[in-house]
Amino acid sequence: MALNLNKNLKLYYSIKEVAQMFDINESTLRYWETEFPRLRPKTQSATKVRQYTEKDIEQVKIIYNLVKVRGFKLAAARKMLNENRQGVEKTAEVLESLMSVRDQLKELKRHMDGLV
Repeated sequence: MALNLNKNLKLYYSIKEVAQMFDINESTLRYWETEFPRLRPKTQSATKVRQYTEKDIEQVKIIYNLVKVRGFKLAAARKMLNENRQGVEKTAEVLESLMSVRDQLKELKRHMDGLV
């Protein structure tokens, strides 16, 4: 998962920033908003600009994990979220940790290969 969450915490992120965090199109995010009731970023009434909070980004992360990483169809992902939300969230956390460890191991291997 290509999550680039900047540790400079902001209150709100634009749809463009969130799309870049996950390397997906803005249209994908807009579509997911129609398919997943819990993904409802705040919108300014005058400008209709979406404002994603950290909570919204966590929802995107879970949906991304189910749809893009694990390959679920949208209907199946929605069903999983409705039936076993806690299990899905825990699985997403574990997967993110494992991917981080994998990336660290790859970097270590590159470093070790350079020493040989």
